[in-house]
Amino acid sequence: MRIAIASDHAAIDLKTELRDWLIEQGHEVADLGPETTDSVDYPDFGYKLASVVADGTAERGVALCGSGIGISMSVNRNPAVRCALVSEPLSASLAREHNDANCIAMGARLTGSDMAKACLTAFLETEFADSLPNGTGRHQRRVDKLSNPEI
Repeated sequence: MRIAIASDHAAIDLKTELRDWLIEQGHEVADLGPETTDSVDYPDFGYKLASVVADGTAERGVALCGSGIGISMSVNRNPAVRCALVSEPLSASLAREHNDANCIAMGARLTGSDMAKACLTAFLETEFADSLPNGTGRHQRRVDKLSNPEI
C-alpha cells in the first residue's frame, strides 16, 4: 500500500520509527517531513499530507503531532480526506469500517510506539463495511455527507 506520513517536531521520533516499520511491512512510504526537531507548524504538514491522500498519490495517511489533535484538525480541512484521531486499535478499526477513514492521527506524547503500531495494523487491515459484498450502504451515505457538507 502507498502510505504518506507526516508530523510536527514533537512527533518526529515516532514518525521515523513508524515509517521504517511500515517499510519493513512491505509498504511504499512517503515521508513528508519534517526532517529535524526544529520547531514547525503542524498545519503545514497536515495540509501536505491531506493533499497527497486527496489526489491519490497515497492511499492512506498517518498524521502525528504531540497530541494528534492539531494535525488531525488540519488534515480534515480537505473535504476529500477523513482523518480519525485514534489511541487504540478498536477506534482505528472502526474509523475504517464505519467512516472509510483514509488517514489516522496519533499523539506522540500520548501513544507509545507499540500501541501506534497496533493502531496502524488495525487501520490498514480493516476494510470499509460498505465496500464488502454484504454492505448496506448506510455508512456510504454518511461518508458522502462528510465530503459534501450542507452548511
